[in-house]
Parts: sequence; C-alpha cells; structure tokens
Amino acid sequence: MHHADGDSGHKNNGVRMLVQQKTVIVTPGGEYLKLSPACQRDCRQKRRYLDWRAGDGKKFQSGAVRFSFLCARDVALTKTEAKHDITPLTEHFMKTIFATTLAVAALLGNTALAHYGMIIPSDNMVEQGDGASIDVTLSFSHPFEGEGMILEQPLAFSVTHEGRTLDLLRGLRDTQVMGTPAFMTEYLFEEPGTYVFAMEPQPYWEQSEGSFIIHYTKTYVSAFGEDNGWDTEIGLRTEIVPMSKPFGLWAGNVFQGVVMLDGAPVPNAEVEVEFYNEDGTATVPSDLMITQTVKADANGVFTYATPSSGWWGFAALNTAPETMVHQGQDRPVELGAVLWVRFEDWAGK
Repeated sequence: MHHADGDSGHKNNGVRMLVQQKTVIVTPGGEYLKLSPACQRDCRQKRRYLDWRAGDGKKFQSGAVRFSFLCARDVALTKTEAKHDITPLTEHFMKTIFATTLAVAALLGNTALAHYGMIIPSDNMVEQGDGASIDVTLSFSHPFEGEGMILEQPLAFSVTHEGRTLDLLRGLRDTQVMGTPAFMTEYLFEEPGTYVFAMEPQPYWEQSEGSFIIHYTKTYVSAFGEDNGWDTEIGLRTEIVPMSKPFGLWAGNVFQGVVMLDGAPVPNAEVEVEFYNEDGTATVPSDLMITQTVKADANGVFTYATPSSGWWGFAALNTAPETMVHQGQDRPVELGAVLWVRFEDWAGK
C-alpha cells in the first residue's frame, strides 16, 4: 500500500466511510486518512472512536468528525482516550478503495449498526412502596454499541392510561444520553394500571441510506401492582402491540408481539432486536450478533426469547408509501415501530 507524504487526500462530496476493518476514515473536509495500527487496535478493543491527530498536526476535536461503517451508518467520535498518527492516503489509492468499499457495503449492509428510538423509564413496575413517580428518558442511539445520536425535540410525547391520552411534550427537559442531546421528564402516577409512554420524533435524514427515518417508540409501565391494559394498542401510525405482557418478564422468556401499520397487521414483517448495553460490559464474537433479526408470520406476529436480563428493543421497519423531499429530491421514508421491554433476572435457585 503506497502512502503519500504530503497529499491531503481526495475530496469525496460529503461521503464519509470506514473501510478495511476500521482502517480508513474520511474527514468532513474530504481528507482520506489511514489509521495507524495502534488506532485500529483501540477501535477493535474499545469499540469507541477517539480524537485523531493527522500527520500535519491538525487536530480533529471530539464529536467534530463523523464517519460510518461501510458507508452505512453515521457514528460520532467519543472523548479522547489516546492520540495516534494518521497517514493521508493518495488519491489514486482512494479511488480504488472507494470502489471496493461500495461493493463490500452492498454485500455487508445488514451488519451495520441499527438506529433505535428509545424510551427508558427508571422503573417499569412501580409498587406502592417505591414512591409514585419515575423518570422517563427519551433518546436516539445505537443501543448495544453505546453510540448516541442527537434527538431533536419530538413532534409528540404522551402517556396513555385506560383509554385516556395525556400530552407530555411540554414537560420535557434537556439531558444527555450516551454523551448526546436527549430529553427526560418525571411522571407522577395517581392510579393503578398500565401506562403506555409513546414518542413520535421528527424525521431523521440518514445520509448514508438516502432516506428519512421515523421511529414511533413506546414502552409500557405497570403502576401499583396492576396490569390491566398491558396489551393496549394506542393508535400510532405503526406500533408493536404486545402479545406477551411487556413487563414482569424473566430473562429467557419468549416475547411475542404483532406488528401494526396504518391499523392493520403486517404479514412477514422483519423485526430487529437489540440489547441496551447500558454499562458497556456485553460483548459479541461477531458484529452479526449485535442486531438480531426475526420475521413475523402471516398474521404479523413475531417471537423472540432474550438470552439475558435488561432492556431489549424491538424494531419493526417498513417503508412508507409516501416520500419526503430532501434537497429538491423525493426520498423514501423508513417507518419504525419500536418497543422497549425489560426482562428480569431469574430469582429462583
């Protein structure tokens, strides 16, 4: 592989990519940069992305450089943990590697990080002695990798209980999740039963996919030991309606839900499942195992058994019949029905 000493790289019209096992990045300025072996090792071991210093000494501040896995997903850099040299690559080499990367991306697109809207309450089974309120956090992320993305002010955020829906949008306040802007609120329970928290985000433009993403996200909370309404359908444009009680589940339990779109079940819907690796301790032997995928049956019903306790996200993805305009062109819209469910450690012996 030939490296140039003074060539800063070839402009790429805004395309950002990461190729050859996390060895090449493209800066926002269009520079192609090769990561040193030490950089590569840190990426593999930590699954985090550092501040980099180019060969000419120019520093890219944390969060200022964004790149993607095989042209598929944007990921923000995290805080500085080390500094290594990066070698600018020649334009000739990058033209070759760019063509190769596109081919590999087409083959491996399914290994890319999955986006998830997230609603995570501080408790999903509120008992009389626990106090009557919980914190509810809203975010947008790659939950297993711990890669946060900016969540803009949602279009809607509500809670539904016994057929009544309350608008909670005005009560949101700013917070940080995975180091990126998110929202939270405190909710006070006054009656027993099941409460369904739901969010409709603003459409998110995903440059690498050439489409908009809208994830209608919800979670269920039981208050004061009552579970009436645990299978409530709240009328989102697309949603997963639980067929297993969405709280009080043991790790290893089978979870079932039906995927709904515009009021009707979606036959053979594809559902992505991912663990919220909140403390970063979970690891996988292959990136193929980060996002699990199952298909619903002819009635839109899917089944999944979780291998461990914690929060698990289920995302049923469909393409909307309408398009949205981006830079003067009609673009497709991905509609996601996202449901977050917590599973508990088995308490027996």
